[in-house]
Amino acid sequence: MKTGILISRAHSLDYITTSNEYEALLLENTLIKQHSPRYNISLKDGKTYPVIKITNEPFPRIFRTRRIQKDGAKYYGPFPNVPAVDGFLDFVKKHYKFRQCRVLHKRKQPCLYYHIGMCSAPCCGRVTEDEYRREVREVSRILEGTSEAAVKRLEKSMKEAAQQQHFEQAARLRDGIAAIGDLRGQNAVVDMDPEARDYIAWASKGIMVTFSVLRMRSGRLVGRDLYRVRSLKDEEEILTEFLMAFYTNSEDVPPRIFVPTEKGLTLARRWFSDVLGCKTHIETVLTILDEKTESVASPTPNYAQVNTEKRHTTAMAMAYFNAKEDAARRLRERGDFPALEELRSLLNLSHIPARIEGIDISHIGGRLPVASLISFHNGTPDRKNYRIYRLKTTDGIIDDFASMREVTSRRFTRIINEQGELPDLLVIDGGIGQVNAVQGVLDALSLEVPVLGLAERDEEIYMPGNSKPLKLPRRSDALRLLQRVRDESHRFATSRNQKLRTRENTRLLFEDLPGVGPKKAAILLKNYGSPEKMISKTSVPEGPAKIASLLGLSVARAKEVLAALPGIAEEQEKRKIIRSGYQIKNKTNITELALQAGSKKSEDT
Repeated sequence: MKTGILISRAHSLDYITTSNEYEALLLENTLIKQHSPRYNISLKDGKTYPVIKITNEPFPRIFRTRRIQKDGAKYYGPFPNVPAVDGFLDFVKKHYKFRQCRVLHKRKQPCLYYHIGMCSAPCCGRVTEDEYRREVREVSRILEGTSEAAVKRLEKSMKEAAQQQHFEQAARLRDGIAAIGDLRGQNAVVDMDPEARDYIAWASKGIMVTFSVLRMRSGRLVGRDLYRVRSLKDEEEILTEFLMAFYTNSEDVPPRIFVPTEKGLTLARRWFSDVLGCKTHIETVLTILDEKTESVASPTPNYAQVNTEKRHTTAMAMAYFNAKEDAARRLRERGDFPALEELRSLLNLSHIPARIEGIDISHIGGRLPVASLISFHNGTPDRKNYRIYRLKTTDGIIDDFASMREVTSRRFTRIINEQGELPDLLVIDGGIGQVNAVQGVLDALSLEVPVLGLAERDEEIYMPGNSKPLKLPRRSDALRLLQRVRDESHRFATSRNQKLRTRENTRLLFEDLPGVGPKKAAILLKNYGSPEKMISKTSVPEGPAKIASLLGLSVARAKEVLAALPGIAEEQEKRKIIRSGYQIKNKTNITELALQAGSKKSEDT
């Protein structure tokens, strides 16, 4: 009943994407206290998640609290996992010997905590202030997630205690390390910085651009706004235009604004100072974005102007992720018909290419070559029509043109024989050579199927018989769709080739012998180790009888097994040669690249 009433009264649904459950719980606590929703009972009181406090004293205390005051102390958190906080503080008490008393009084004799090893007795002068603060700083770095050395030292102590059979001590160290792991890490929704600030990032899918604005007030994320626009402008123009359109009232401008690029901010800074008459500091935050997306929010190469503080990079990454999610949602909502229409116009087709197929080749040094054929329908993957081809004519050699000819002839010969549906467009992962190879097969079969190739290096489009490529704008809808088809065909081919390599590497060569399965192959491996050793040990007259007894075969079948051994040994030697040649080739390529890099560095110097 309650859920039905809630749904009937809901006007719309919106959500903020966080990177983990920890951030989600903190954000939920903030939003419930901010909006007081009717159907939320928990978290409406003044109670909040606890924090860890390090007092501002000559000999600081470390304890858990729910009250945050402006007293110069350091606060870490909040932490939704209260048992983890207690476990961490218990670990600190046992290993760092901080004082336990609320008020530090000078004493002649230390208290009981000193005698049981849980206090260094600063009240009696048994420890200097510098020594005490050195350990406090170490705990601070652990809470900030920056002290990897401290954690590694604890792990080493745990292993040493276990080796010495001090298992209780090792268990305490293990629990302390686990508590540190639960507490460490930066979150993007709550920090202890009271200064108001906005984080702005954006992502694009073709001409569709989504801006995401995270608003931090009093150290908490109080809102996330999404703004959708259509634009083909570059990042120097689009960011400035958004800032000037978004901030129109000086009262709404926070003291600090964080953006992912420095480009085009000169005009924006003049807008804030000259037009709005407010003092705000615009900073660039370095964040790593996904190269496969078409986001214009790329980091600036001028690292001198970049803020690399972890809490800011975490918040910027969250802003970008929300923008990217909304841009992808917009694409799903409208479909990819603008990209299909652009392709129709670009290729002078009579109708939009509703059915697009992509082909790619994958092999490892010419071995285990496979071809993938993937299908897109109306701009979305049609996985039930995906196909994989084990190539036969190019097994053991590297010839992408011949591979393309084989998979094309097999695919379209079957379509002709079964009177199947031809694709409206065929996309090849490669350049003019691969495209011409495929077009030759289609001409031989008298088929009129539009073909194009997308070269990955410069994202250039090649048409049959034309060595001059076509280059579309980086944020073209048509290019984005072709990239999706190309990347999906590459992923599908590579994943299947990896499966074949794994199967080959885990399959015993003895299984190729007649009448030998996995179990009998394991017996031969255990007794002989390799086909060569088996040949040498079974070359005596009683060899067939010995094999027959070992595997439970007839003598006649054992003779067949021994007769097939030389072929198996030869196959093993071929594999060794191919592997060593591939490794040498890779090492040579790496050496050449290193030499080229060193030469270029010398020239630059």
